[in-house]
Parts: sequence; C-alpha cells; structure tokens
Amino acid sequence: MKTSDFDYVLPPELIAQTPIEPRDASRLLVVERPTGRLHHRRFYELPEFLRPGDLLVGNDSRVIPARLHGVKPTGGAVEILLLRPQPSESGEDCWECLVRGKRLRPGTQVRIAAKAGGPAEVMATIRSETADGGRIVAFAPAVAQWLEAAGEVPLPPYIHQPLADPERYQTIYSRIAGSAASSTAGLHFTPELVMRLREQGVGFAFVTLHIGLDTFRPVQVEDINAHPMHREWAQVSAETAHAINQTRLAGGRIIAIGTTVVRTLETAAKLALGYRPADPVPDDAVCGWQTVIAFSGETDLFIRPGHRFRVIDALITNFHLPRSTLLMLVSAFAGKALIDQAYAEAIRQRYRFYSFGDAMLIL
Repeated sequence: MKTSDFDYVLPPELIAQTPIEPRDASRLLVVERPTGRLHHRRFYELPEFLRPGDLLVGNDSRVIPARLHGVKPTGGAVEILLLRPQPSESGEDCWECLVRGKRLRPGTQVRIAAKAGGPAEVMATIRSETADGGRIVAFAPAVAQWLEAAGEVPLPPYIHQPLADPERYQTIYSRIAGSAASSTAGLHFTPELVMRLREQGVGFAFVTLHIGLDTFRPVQVEDINAHPMHREWAQVSAETAHAINQTRLAGGRIIAIGTTVVRTLETAAKLALGYRPADPVPDDAVCGWQTVIAFSGETDLFIRPGHRFRVIDALITNFHLPRSTLLMLVSAFAGKALIDQAYAEAIRQRYRFYSFGDAMLIL
C-alpha cells in the first residue's frame, strides 16, 4: 500500500488545543468491526461495551520534562528535546535529541537555562549528528540530577496553547518516566471510571513503552513497506504476561488502551513464537497456551495492513495524524475501508482530533 492511501483532509479547527474536563467527558466513537456500525457515545459510557472477565491493558510510561532551552556562547537561542539516553564509552551522560538553533555542529556547547530552584549551571555539548538529523548531546551534570527543575513537558507541535496543568498531559496511571509524548488514549480515564470498571469485573494490567516523537512523524516514503520503523524501549512484566495469558484461556477479551500497547503486546506475542519484532511470522505459527511472554528491550514492530493480530480483541485509541504509522496500525486492526468511514463520520460530526481530542473504541 502507499502512504498517500492514508491521507485525509482535517479542518484545522477540529484539532483539539486543550483537554476536555472532566477527562471522561470526551466523545467516544464506537466502531463495530463485524457489522461496520458506528455509535456516538461519551467516554464515561465505556463500561456498557465491556463485560466481566475483560482485561484492559494500559501503558504506564510517564512523559518526562524533555524540552530544554539554552544559549550558545554567541548568545544564540537553542531548544533541545530529549528523546532517549545513549551509551557512552567515555562515561558521559549522552542523549539522542532533536535540536533547534543555528550552526549546532559537533563541539558546540550550550548553556541550559535554569529555572528558579534549578541547578546553577548545566552544559550541553553536541557530540555528533544522527542519520535523521538529530544530535547526540552530552550533559554535565547528568540529566537525572536537574531535569525536573529545568525541563518542560513537551506538547505536540499542532498544539499552540500552553497547558495550565502539566499533569493533564499524563495518564492517571503513569508512573515510569521515559516518554517524550503521552499515551493519549489513556488520557480519558478517571479514577472514578476505573473504579466502576473494576466493580464490573473488568481487570487492569500495564505494560511500559517509552514513546519517542518518531511515533507521530508522517511517513516520508510512498511505499509503506520501505519505511524504517523507529525503535522504542518496551517492557511486559511477568505479572502482566500471566494476566493476559490467563484472560485468554478463560475466554475474556484483551482491550488495548492505545497503539503503544498494541505494539508492545504484539511484540511479546512474536517473542513467544521465537521471532524478533520486525520478522515475518507464518500464519500457522502456534505458541501453545502462552499468547505472550514477559520481555524487556527495544521493539521496531511496524503494524500495517496485512498484520495478523495475535493478542488484542479490541482497541481504545484517539484520532491520528494523516500519513502516520498510527493510522496504518488502526487501519490494520479494523480494516482500511471501515477506518476511512469512521474518520469521515467523525469529521462530519465535529469530533475533536489528536492528543487532546476524542476517542474511538474499536470492537
């Protein structure tokens, strides 16, 4: 398939600039795969579509304050966005970063702007350039010592209004710091909604996938099979793997909260079969009673139409950017024609799109 097959036109005013309150008051477009029917509901009505024995799986990664501001010795302004830590033979604290500023060549030093109560001085040194235009940056002192005091939570570039409460870009169950962007499908859950679902007999389990900004970048090649998928660190604990395997053995459904959970669980399923994330798997491959296994490491799994889903039975997700791997993933799960229909209906009904927008439940 072609990348242009996943393009669509969105009126700019439908890009949500602020989160709705309360979280679960967002709209919910329910998409039935077997029938193609669409239902217009609210997210707080989610329990009506779940049943005892179902298992919801969320991503508990927490967004770090990854946006940094600094100046070069010449006085030029620099913005640095932390993506992921990198190994360093010299023992320096190095990170892969996106940078914005002029003439940021290897060897350039940047003084990070301190906030009230922050460190007296933080120096960032550009060590090298990456193949996709980023930089490897060494920080002194180490990032962990000052990030909370000096950094800002990054918002996607299509959000132009400042966020009054940075916690509103975190899920209520986020706990393991490491993401450059939020697992936005989980932003709709409130403690009260979680309690209602638990009382109904719906279980909860969590995986971790630290989200990088590459997740949201449009695919640049026309042949989607030629797209080089980014790597992200993910983990499925033994406890979560056991909960998933037991739920499937008991006939319950696995409902992923977001595309990052889908990629993590489908990676765990491939590993259970003895394959690497990016390897093709024969359709007749069977892993026995273990649908998934526990793992910790990087995944470069690219889910696109033609993928055989081995774990999830339903998906909660937001509306995604055109030409993105996320739109390709949901099209693989629900079928491209049905997703095209659902998106066209959401635009007609003036749903709110992207990170702070409304949600879909694909059954």
